[in-house]
Amino acid sequence: MACAVLLTVVAYVAVRGMTGDDAAVCTARAAGAGAGGSQDAPSYRLKPVQAANAATIAAVASRRGLPARAVTIALATAMQESQLRNITHGDRDSVGLFQQRPSQGWGTVPQISDPVYAVGKFYDHLVDIPGYARLPLTVAAQRVQRSGYPQAYAKHETNAALLTAALTGREAATLSCTAGARKKGASGDPAQVRERLTREFGRDVLADGTGSVGTSAAGGGSAHGVRPAGHAEAQPAVSVPAEGRRQGWELAHWAVANAEGLHITRISFGGREWSADRSREGWRSTGEGDAKGGSSRGPVRLLLAAGH
Repeated sequence: MACAVLLTVVAYVAVRGMTGDDAAVCTARAAGAGAGGSQDAPSYRLKPVQAANAATIAAVASRRGLPARAVTIALATAMQESQLRNITHGDRDSVGLFQQRPSQGWGTVPQISDPVYAVGKFYDHLVDIPGYARLPLTVAAQRVQRSGYPQAYAKHETNAALLTAALTGREAATLSCTAGARKKGASGDPAQVRERLTREFGRDVLADGTGSVGTSAAGGGSAHGVRPAGHAEAQPAVSVPAEGRRQGWELAHWAVANAEGLHITRISFGGREWSADRSREGWRSTGEGDAKGGSSRGPVRLLLAAGH
């Protein structure tokens, strides 16, 4: 059993490490900034691999029922410690998103190299700090990390807060990624998407097996639709249940942050749609539902690449 778990973690980390096409970039924007974005509007740019790690930080907090402040503290800490990258070597024997050290009891190198484990350990220590959510960010982060540069965390608070607003679903359509060059033959795996969702958000994210899998006609159609006559190809699709606007955008932003690594080509929720082939346009209105994401209902629909 232990060997099987280790192999799962190794595969997870390997897939995460393959993301990050040089041409692709993700941007978190202040609410109301729009895809083109005013140059004066606050924004934060990062690579897809960094966005995926940030999404993991938010997802694990969601699973544990932690407040948005915990996410902001964790994001700012990881920005300082690793630039939101799962580093294999840091100061002395430290590794991972938070430069956690095996010699200091944070876990083994393979454990700390697993982003889900590393994030969980960070939160284990954070929640033990009385009133951590009311402390200045740099104080809360330092009490967990015991860094030699305790004031360094504060400079990341603004960008961490932008990411938090998107990744916790508080603000709709505020995180988008441009798609890099797709590798020939790359295809999305619904089982892998479901495994990632449950590993990061917990099994309740697909409660009662409602996270369904189907196919969709290439270029459009329902995630459960039958391929129309004349279409030579259907794409795998996953439909993830969402209880209202906030959870829907939490999941939709998680999906766009992981789009490159999981080969997600289209994400739809709340009258908005992101698609890889028009990714520079960000989240576009579909003309259905609430395009502002205000009272969104229904599932988050993910369309995956079909290898060919």
